[in-house]
Amino acid sequence: MSAREKRVMAPSEARARVRSWQRQGLRVVFTNGVFDLIHPGHVRILRESRAQGDRLVVGLNRDASVRRLKGPGRPIQKLAARAEVLSAMRDVDLVVPFGEDTPLRLLLALRPDVLVKGADYKESEIVGAAEVRGWGGEVVRVRLHRGKFSSTTRLATRRPPSASKS
Repeated sequence: MSAREKRVMAPSEARARVRSWQRQGLRVVFTNGVFDLIHPGHVRILRESRAQGDRLVVGLNRDASVRRLKGPGRPIQKLAARAEVLSAMRDVDLVVPFGEDTPLRLLLALRPDVLVKGADYKESEIVGAAEVRGWGGEVVRVRLHRGKFSSTTRLATRRPPSASKS
């Protein structure tokens, strides 16, 4: 992909880009999330997602759906900021904002070759898993890296470290 190509786009534009990649024989991977404050857990899941194929598409919840899913104080960063950060990451080829609470409609439009979610989900709980398998795609659950920097909610609510006396 050329560095000049647009990397954040609406689902209709993204569908054409994904189809083009697939016609070229490229394996398209999809994952999704809020990606509010990017932390090492996000970086790892994006890296592991990209390792499953040739192009990585990230479905990004719009602000209203984040509020419905995470509560009135979220997102911390607006959609434009979250999309800009994600689209600048080396492992991400395309960012597609969506307004629903789940990415099912977007998955059906894009028809990726691989759907990736964290291993904290059972496959039966992964939205779109049955559909992706139905068109011959693969569903991959990647291991999560737990820790103090693996959750935006934890980061946003943690107390600052005590100031040390010098």
